[in-house]
Amino acid sequence: MTHSVLLVEDDKGIATVITEALREEGFDVTTCESLAKRDALLAEHRFDVILTDVMLEDGDGLASIHTVRALAPDVPVIVLSAQNTLDTAVRASDSDAFEYFPKPFDLDELTQAVAQAVASRPAPENVGEGEDSALPLIGRSPAMQGVFRMITRVLRNDLTVLITGESGTGKELVAEAIHELGARKTGPFVAVNMAAIPHELLESELFGHERGAFTGAIGQQIGKFEQANGGTLFLDEIGDMPAEAQTRLLRALQSGTIRRVGGRQEIGVDVRIVAATNRDLAPMIADGRFREDLYYRLNVVPIHLPPLRERREDIAALVRHFLGQASDEGLPARVASADAIAALTAREWRGNVRELRNAVFRLALMAREDTIDKGAVDDILPPTKPRDEGDDRVGLESAVEAWIESARPADGALYHAALAAFEKPLFELALERTEGNQLRAARLLGINRNTLRKRLSELDIAPEAFARRR
Repeated sequence: MTHSVLLVEDDKGIATVITEALREEGFDVTTCESLAKRDALLAEHRFDVILTDVMLEDGDGLASIHTVRALAPDVPVIVLSAQNTLDTAVRASDSDAFEYFPKPFDLDELTQAVAQAVASRPAPENVGEGEDSALPLIGRSPAMQGVFRMITRVLRNDLTVLITGESGTGKELVAEAIHELGARKTGPFVAVNMAAIPHELLESELFGHERGAFTGAIGQQIGKFEQANGGTLFLDEIGDMPAEAQTRLLRALQSGTIRRVGGRQEIGVDVRIVAATNRDLAPMIADGRFREDLYYRLNVVPIHLPPLRERREDIAALVRHFLGQASDEGLPARVASADAIAALTAREWRGNVRELRNAVFRLALMAREDTIDKGAVDDILPPTKPRDEGDDRVGLESAVEAWIESARPADGALYHAALAAFEKPLFELALERTEGNQLRAARLLGINRNTLRKRLSELDIAPEAFARRR
């Protein structure tokens, strides 16, 4: 399939060079030199990627990205600019451009970015009317688009990936996508759930064992590392790995070799490691339950999967997809009405996508009509209540009490000491959630941007430390 690129560039020399480079890579390139011609083309044609200069003959290509979003909301935009200033880079980031290239740029890097932008877009069947796919990573939400973008960045390398997220968010699906879309797709994909294997058997499961290595070892067994040779080894629930197995895993990652339990021979393995956890590993590292050096070995490329409550705009597509799956598996063919979709979107999905899938299958089985409406949702699914704000309050009160107990501020200083203690982590959390974007962080906090900048300077917080790395 040929992918189409719209290049908006008024420098004919640069336009020619970019066009030829992209066409050599198999892209279909359409060029124009103004915003007016850009908008006319977007109104009549569908493009997979847009490349735009900033300073054009009839306006600012960066300032007018909102027009592009209106005409082509799902198309990634790559910004090119001779205005090589920090302000331009920040504006590009604020506009949620896929990538920003100051001129002069490396042509190979640009063509690679275009390919990554194409790959970052969800396949049409993944957002269709419930059509099945081998890797149902579904979502047009900004949060999931960020996940898709990170996946594309690890397809052409063997860097170790650590996937984090709540239970049921689809961490194994991401691991499968990295394998199936990457260079190792012809090799095996082997998944191991650390929480499902007794600790005393985990090392044997991972590394294999020789005959007589322990009671019950009546023969040689090949471990998961050797089974995954040439492919991908997915280590799920890595936070449940016992300390001794962590040490052996670290040694295997460092050396590229393993030794079976009870064996003496070092066996070379060519395996890509993708790990996942629903735990916060930081406190586990702090109290010695998880090795810090292993964490850094695993967390080369972090990918965080958002909970379903943070991407509710994806629920409609997920419901249609799961109804299609249910029909393929022999359940009655159903469709969901608009009010049913609204009711499902409003529910609390603490089990995330997994819980939603199970609920949709139950609806497909038990609904009396071919069209599932809000009444069927209310009748068939157990009632849910909104997330208990009291639970959050109890958690906050516990945190404050713990801080008071440890800090023991002097009499009369509690108020100011508490503000000082909680302000810095609050600002850091806001910057982390907005990936270092100060304007968005200020909006999240509900304060003026200049006030935020002043406090960041006073608290010695560097916003660039939270910026997204590309």
